[in-house]
Amino acid sequence: MNTENTTLNWFRNAAPYINDLRGRTLVVAIPGEGLGHENFRNLVHDLTLLISLGVRLVLVHGARAQVNCTLEKNGVHSRFQGNTRVTDRETLEVIKETVGKLRFEIEAAFSQGLPDSPMARAALKVVSGNFVTARPVGVIDGTDMGWTGKVRRMEVAAISRALDEGSLVLISPLGTSLTGELFNLNYLDLAAEAAQSLKAEKLIVFRDTPQLIVDGAPVYDLSIHQAEDAQESVDSETLACAINACNAGIQRVHLLSYADNGALLQELLSREGAGTMIYRDSYEVVRRARITDVGGILGLIRPLEKQGILVRRSREKLEAEIDHFTLVEVDGTPVACAALYPILDNQGDTVAAEIACVAIHPEFRGGGRGAKLLQHLERQARALELPEIYVLTTQTEHWFIERGFTQVDASDLPAARKSLYNIQRNSRVLRKPL
Repeated sequence: MNTENTTLNWFRNAAPYINDLRGRTLVVAIPGEGLGHENFRNLVHDLTLLISLGVRLVLVHGARAQVNCTLEKNGVHSRFQGNTRVTDRETLEVIKETVGKLRFEIEAAFSQGLPDSPMARAALKVVSGNFVTARPVGVIDGTDMGWTGKVRRMEVAAISRALDEGSLVLISPLGTSLTGELFNLNYLDLAAEAAQSLKAEKLIVFRDTPQLIVDGAPVYDLSIHQAEDAQESVDSETLACAINACNAGIQRVHLLSYADNGALLQELLSREGAGTMIYRDSYEVVRRARITDVGGILGLIRPLEKQGILVRRSREKLEAEIDHFTLVEVDGTPVACAALYPILDNQGDTVAAEIACVAIHPEFRGGGRGAKLLQHLERQARALELPEIYVLTTQTEHWFIERGFTQVDASDLPAARKSLYNIQRNSRVLRKPL
């Protein structure tokens, strides 16, 4: 029963993310190593599930691992300029053969309608073709790169038509030139270009490991500026791709492991995620609450009300008092809230303020969001030129004391608030001068 409840709660909590992603375009990049991994079958199921939920998906695949293997078998030596392969005529023939084989294998993987599997009755169409016009890279540091190319143009209209029909668009790392030549493309550059051209909501890049390791510790989200700073110590093609994509206008780039079963769904449909997200704009914001936030705030405060930590508020009361609330929003989802209530004197003038209803989602505690909320509310009180703020608490006294509050007696409350003091709750009264 516990397992059933966990599954049900996860699916219910995924609903806002599903609604937000429906109709959006995502570009997914997976290297050749990921195509050959045993978890690729599960990834196919997850991608199919997303399409069934209304997500528009473009899959860009690499082939370096398979090409290297074939070249080695054929005794062909491959040269690199940095991380870029020098593509001579012999190498190009191997790449064409290998990429063509991989394309058909991927299409076959998405065509399996096995009973009792996520693919059952999926009827998913995979569309591929000459969506990419390329041009030669030319000469780099004195080295003629041969048939190594870069993207000149994406056939956005053709790709969009296929996505509108509910198809998965598959793009391989080859492009044709205006003169009919074929060029070998870097799949990461290709994926970033596709995301930019299609104005994708997200670019998802699969790699061997889940989170980026920065200064010896895994990181789960980085702003574009933090990512650029980390690039000095993290030598990663995928990080460079994420930075380039964000600088080109993509709002979110997610780095995930192709070896982790369910990583894609966990990253996109849950709060905690599974990899590292690089974001262009403000991923976390503090803002005043709106009437449409009532449901989210109720979700934050109800567990604390049941524990007796917060005084119970009805939906009607919360709607009436919504203007007093401020919340922390992470990627569009409220994860913390607090309210600032004015305390009036007998003439109706505001003489102080009370901070109340502080609630933080359990998965987001310990990240400094409570302190950020408190600072925001203090700025609001100072803007009103109030001399002091109060807080009444039963269990978080020391947290507030660490932030400049001191304990006072209930009799020290302003008269209007003192008359409403609940003796049975026996809350500690704390005050902070501004």
